[in-house]
Amino acid sequence: MVKGLGQTPWLAEFLEAPCARISAWTKFCRFTHIAGWGLKPSASRAREYAGKLGVPFISLEDGFLRSLGLGVDGAPLHSLIVDRSGIYYDATRPSDLETLIREQALDPIQLQRAGDCIDMLKRYRLSKYNHAPDRPPAKLETKQSNVLVVDQTAGDASIEYGLASAASFSQMLNAAVAENPGADVLVKVHPDVIAGKKQGHLLEQASALGCRLIGDDLNPWALLDLVDRVYVVTSQFGFEALLAGRTVHCFGMPFYAGWGLTSDRQASNRRSVSRSLEAVFHAAYLQYCRYINPYTGRRCGFEDTVALIADQKRARDRFAGDWDAVDFAGWKRAFIGRFLGPGAKVEWKQNASEVAAPKVLAWASKLDSDLIAHCQKGGQELWRMEDGFVRSVGLGVDLIDPLSLVMDSRGIYYDASAASDLEQMLEHDEFSPDLLQRAAALRQRLVELKLSKYNVGNQHRLSLPKDRRIVLVPGQVETDASIRTGSPKLQTNLELLQAVRECCPDAYIIYKPHPDVLEGARKGEVPGQEYFDLEVRDLAMPDLLEQVDEVHTLTSLTGFEALLRDIPVHTWGLPFYAGWGLTQDHVACPRRTRKGSLDELVAATLIQYPLYVDPDSGDQINAETAVDILQRQRQEKRKTALRTHVWRRIRKRV
Repeated sequence: MVKGLGQTPWLAEFLEAPCARISAWTKFCRFTHIAGWGLKPSASRAREYAGKLGVPFISLEDGFLRSLGLGVDGAPLHSLIVDRSGIYYDATRPSDLETLIREQALDPIQLQRAGDCIDMLKRYRLSKYNHAPDRPPAKLETKQSNVLVVDQTAGDASIEYGLASAASFSQMLNAAVAENPGADVLVKVHPDVIAGKKQGHLLEQASALGCRLIGDDLNPWALLDLVDRVYVVTSQFGFEALLAGRTVHCFGMPFYAGWGLTSDRQASNRRSVSRSLEAVFHAAYLQYCRYINPYTGRRCGFEDTVALIADQKRARDRFAGDWDAVDFAGWKRAFIGRFLGPGAKVEWKQNASEVAAPKVLAWASKLDSDLIAHCQKGGQELWRMEDGFVRSVGLGVDLIDPLSLVMDSRGIYYDASAASDLEQMLEHDEFSPDLLQRAAALRQRLVELKLSKYNVGNQHRLSLPKDRRIVLVPGQVETDASIRTGSPKLQTNLELLQAVRECCPDAYIIYKPHPDVLEGARKGEVPGQEYFDLEVRDLAMPDLLEQVDEVHTLTSLTGFEALLRDIPVHTWGLPFYAGWGLTQDHVACPRRTRKGSLDELVAATLIQYPLYVDPDSGDQINAETAVDILQRQRQEKRKTALRTHVWRRIRKRV
């Protein structure tokens, strides 16, 4: 049973047990525990209820890595604390977290994991909430030594239960000024305190002492970049300061105080042992908090949550601002805004002459010279958009909304005539160990689930000769820009088949036409069968790839999907995955000089370059979440949308 938790999503998954809200309708139900929200008033009633019934009470709270945005703004909950003995900010009695820190004995592998996870938080600059801009305060004069003092709003339960009071804040500020002569003392106050909407503790005193007030809502790491020492009462900011390697003074007893990591002005008899930063982090973030993917309902680990929120934060920040989107069909307008994220404001324009925003968006294959010239003259950023590499269950030609799109500020991935953002990543970026681990796991999952770009076709096996090399030649739409701009020598499916037959005279060649060609909407059919042994039309590409020894292609994404499965690939054009030492290339690209790994290719192509959106909430998500959603959609075998049926009937009449 739960009390005071409202409509907290995935609560049963967090608690790992069925649950229901306490009401008149549930009083006769059988249950084993009562849960409430921390030390809030509603939790007091829940505790009383648990006492009357003689069942244990469980305290719940937001986790230390909660979400991209604020809970009051409706941001999905990523982590939850479940405490059976107390709650972490109540230092008047033991909590599960305190017991974990005091009694646990970690092995080297656990400590290494904790260190790696700390590095991830620092690398992606994540905090409990991640809505605030990551920039330094305006007009701040940098000195050799800066000190940060962190205020808290009046009435915060962690103050009273953290063995502190309002007087602790005045003592803290006086100590910070006295102990750091010549330093610039920065006082971080809540923005609502500056605006008069909430009451804090230090606003007037800090002004009287000549301290610099920081009232902007900023990413904590932006402030930690500027200071050497941090003074707190019970704020979680103090623990993030420890993660950043700063000296931390505590005037209350937060969960991280008393373990030899902080300079403490309070004492706790229960916390009589020293613990490393990694040990406290492991207990708090890796054992005490529970994590879930709020878009799939699947329990996950801390690393998965970091990956999701970090990718959401990167996408949101990258595309924030004013945009003009030019010449987009009505059905695309319905979803493009979601991909740009909550920080983007989009105006829809018909042609180049109407464009005025600093950022301009166009569908890559429809981009015209007038818009390019207009943006160059006006100094505006011109971004190209295209379908992503793991797109949907169904074809774009059937107006199926995509789960992923790509946006490129330089060119577009399939146009080898100029560098794209993807090419720049592969040529110049350094890939962190956690990103490469994600790439390896993502590649394995795509192969296991047999997912591809469109996920169409039937699943069965072909009867093929066992004494011949099986070569697959995927057909392409010959009018596509990917061939025009990415295949300087061969331009048609027939030319490719002729080249492959000459290169592999004894091979058993399978030709698979492009799905859009089979739908009758695009050009690319091959006259005659003299250059291949078998034509396959309805077999799903992942199943077909399981049966081939080699793939030859102009620029098809099938070549990339073959690389995921460690199948040798010959490229006769210049697809985005050619030129990095992973393929046998029949055309060279002088710009591509770096020899990378397959995991680096996957990291750039599927994790960093595309955008992904949850079809239900409209939130930006990451690649791993999109794969789970795509698999769910495929399993559900959703009926084709009504507009697809209408579109097909109209097309047949034309």
